[in-house]
Amino acid sequence: MWGSMLLALATGIVIGVIFQLFRIPSPAPPFLGLLGLVGMFLGQRLIPWIQLWLGNK
Repeated sequence: MWGSMLLALATGIVIGVIFQLFRIPSPAPPFLGLLGLVGMFLGQRLIPWIQLWLGNK
């Protein structure tokens, strides 16, 4: 798990450096991008939680 997280972070940093070097604007405003990532994270956690909750009833 930590390996995947570090790889994702490193990839994001490399892409950020490339975007800055070529003066490419970010494809999404930073706040909206972070909000989208939070939504994706919560969505991934929501289905197993619902399945667990429904399985216990």
